[in-house]
Amino acid sequence: MRMNGLGVPQNYYVQTETSGAYIWVIIAAAVAVVGGLCLYFTVFSEKNAGKYKGFMAWLYDFIKFKKLYITEIIKVTYMISAIFLTLASFAIISNFLLFLCTLLLGNLALRVAYEFSLVLLSIHENVTEINKKIKK
Repeated sequence: MRMNGLGVPQNYYVQTETSGAYIWVIIAAAVAVVGGLCLYFTVFSEKNAGKYKGFMAWLYDFIKFKKLYITEIIKVTYMISAIFLTLASFAIISNFLLFLCTLLLGNLALRVAYEFSLVLLSIHENVTEINKKIKK
C-alpha cells in the first residue's frame, strides 16, 4: 500500500468520504420512509380532507394527486421540443432531402407522440370525473 508523506495510505481519504456518503444515503432513506409514512397517515389522511385552507389545502391536493400537473408539463416540453427540432434541422440543410424530412416528418412524429400522451391523460381525467359522478 502506498503511503503519502504523513504516513497515511493514499486512498484513505477517498475511502472515508465514500463510506460517509453511503452512510448518509442510508440515513436519508430511513428518515424519508419514516417521515413519509407518518405524514401520509396523520397530516394527509382522508379524515383531514377539506379541513385545510390556503397553502395547506393546495399541498393536501398536491400530495393526494387531486390535480395532475403533467398535462401542463407535457405541453411546455412539446413546445420546447418542436422549436429545438425545427432549429436543429437547419444544421443538416446541406442535405436538403434529409432537412425536409427532419423538419416536416420529425415535427409530425413529435406531435403525434405528444398527442398520444395527452389522449391517455384525457382518458384518465374523464374516467375520474365519471367515478366522481357515480359516487354521488
